[in-house]
Amino acid sequence: MSSESSSRGAILFPLPLPEAFDYLIPEGVELGLGDHVLAPLGKRMVHGVVWALKPGPGDRPLKSIDSAMGGAPLPAGTRDFVDWAARYLVQPPGVILRSVLRSAEALKPSPTETLYRVSGTEPPRMTPAREAALDAALALGEASAADIAREAGVSGAVIKGLAQAGCLSAFERPVDPPYARPDPEGEGLSLTALQAEAGGVLRRLVRAGGFQSVLLDGVTGSGKTEVYFEAIAEVLRREPEGQILILLPEIALTSAVLARFEARFGCAPALWHSAAGPKARRRCWREVSEGRARIVVGARSALFLPFPDLKLIIVDEEHDPTYKQDEGLTYQGRDLAVVRAKIEKAMVVLASATPSLESLTNAQAGRYVHVRLPARPGSAILPKVDTIDLRETPPEAGRWLSPPLIEAMAETLQAGEQTLLYLNRRGYAPLVLCRACGHRMTSPDTQSYLVEHRYTGRLVCHVTGFSMPRPKRCPNCNAEDSLTSVGPGVERVAEEARHIFPEARIEIYSSDSASGAEIVDRMERGEIDILVGTQIAAKGHNFPNLTLVGVVDADLGLAGGDPRAGERTFQTLVQVAGRAGRAERPGRALLQTHQPEHEAIQALIAGDRDAFLDTEMMAREALGLPPFGRMAAIGFMARDPQSVEAAAGRFAAAAPLTDGVEIWGPAEPPRALVRGWHRRRIIVRADKAVDISAYLRAWKMRVKIPPSIRVTIDVDPYSFM
Repeated sequence: MSSESSSRGAILFPLPLPEAFDYLIPEGVELGLGDHVLAPLGKRMVHGVVWALKPGPGDRPLKSIDSAMGGAPLPAGTRDFVDWAARYLVQPPGVILRSVLRSAEALKPSPTETLYRVSGTEPPRMTPAREAALDAALALGEASAADIAREAGVSGAVIKGLAQAGCLSAFERPVDPPYARPDPEGEGLSLTALQAEAGGVLRRLVRAGGFQSVLLDGVTGSGKTEVYFEAIAEVLRREPEGQILILLPEIALTSAVLARFEARFGCAPALWHSAAGPKARRRCWREVSEGRARIVVGARSALFLPFPDLKLIIVDEEHDPTYKQDEGLTYQGRDLAVVRAKIEKAMVVLASATPSLESLTNAQAGRYVHVRLPARPGSAILPKVDTIDLRETPPEAGRWLSPPLIEAMAETLQAGEQTLLYLNRRGYAPLVLCRACGHRMTSPDTQSYLVEHRYTGRLVCHVTGFSMPRPKRCPNCNAEDSLTSVGPGVERVAEEARHIFPEARIEIYSSDSASGAEIVDRMERGEIDILVGTQIAAKGHNFPNLTLVGVVDADLGLAGGDPRAGERTFQTLVQVAGRAGRAERPGRALLQTHQPEHEAIQALIAGDRDAFLDTEMMAREALGLPPFGRMAAIGFMARDPQSVEAAAGRFAAAAPLTDGVEIWGPAEPPRALVRGWHRRRIIVRADKAVDISAYLRAWKMRVKIPPSIRVTIDVDPYSFM
């Protein structure tokens, strides 16, 4: 639509503003929906997007749009997704748009760089420096003047002279080159009958077209990745410009998936995650928006990329809690992936060995196609799972590994096989306290214990990032050498393992590990005997020689008021136990626990997932908790405890009276003080028929909160800290 028929444009800015604002379209400027523009907002020019076009000049004076910015327009599907997410998450649409618009530089064509190659022309006068430069250029093939000069050990003037003499040919190349196009006919692994059947179902659904939701439910090691590769290949064959998004819960999994992807499709996909640098993200965003990036592998934030022709979304390990964003814009990536697929009329595949109750409920209700992979390929079998009752066979005093687990580790080492010791606690000890006065070391202005990291000699807060050297004296009573470490972290477990098995090759793998990919590679090559790891070690890795998994504390996570605690513990234990045993090597898992009778642990031992999930579902349904009800959390933060208490109380008092809605609080969360901000929280539970987002919007409009109070709304909260 041109400015001849529309003289006004509603511009949405990536800012926490309540709506899009109207601007005049300058004469002679043609704009369409989704176009990127610069428009005055206050005293500055701001990047915005044309969200609507309107006829006539309107009934009030308007500012004019400054200029169009170029680049591909934001696609209709992306704009609809922004609007939907804003309504559902109870956020201004500009806050959602901010997650879409990552870089104004990505709207421009790729910058270029000048490269040189040997032309074959001999210089009129050969010198040692020129000869060295030509040899270097020949060896490098195509390179910048700086790279050739550095390789040859000569000055830039030598390169310039050779170029002027025609001995080096200059040419321009994009700094951000297009991604290679994947080949759908690449040869994959041979599929078993079960895998081929599952892959056939996915291919048929791709051919049917339109919105489809699939739960790919397969035990650990059953080949889910190869199966969903079949869906990817079918999209590549049938949709010449169709785009595919693969979501992963952890960046650490990327290298393993990339290797398998390149082996199957002949090239690497585009990558999108927080660890990628600005240049890589700029390239990815531009190539996606222009439709040239066919496949993107990324973290949850990749959902907000501006795909013009999205045909397939894969959510790998869909149950993983890291798909929930808990800070800033809060959202559940798995749920938003399903919605984005519906808006784009695309197919979404949710893959997991331990599906979430939400996904299983949808599959049982027929809303998702349920594709099962109940067995590992070939002769591989699932590991045998047993418990070690710590009430009967406890570790030695001051130790954390029980005699039965130590014996099993010794047998595994003797057989030349590998052990994984799993404990989801980083550092050396989760708590440091004073033996003299009982003082507990906490982070300044935060109710969070400092975790001891003995390798660095520091105490670290994993909530705020604060760190300090471990003090010699207690800061409370000044007693010297009175601080003691309480409880184990992975560093402490590794220290104990080294004491027991001094000849073993032992490594620690956690999110603190600087070389996580290297550790995974060495583990795969059999260069590590005992790997001590947190949850990051339990996700998606294939260690062929790993036959023993020892869970140091299987009870961790069962306590507390989190309604998903049992489900999460069961999922984690299944995932970590599933690392043991592949191919011809049977595996076993030993769970150290004080609660061997707990239903999650009993279900794992019996291999009866369905019985455990049925029990969980009945409990959730009786209480009206997700997926049989809806929940939200309203958070309040202020520098002053009285102010936050008063604001939370006023907000609670203004709650609309509605059948099917329960309100709990306001109350202090477990971490009532973070970075000097005092916190209160209200929990809302609603029946499934209640539109909880609309309820929260109406409630929010009833109360005026002073600017000194920060209010956050989290629909379907996962963290209760």
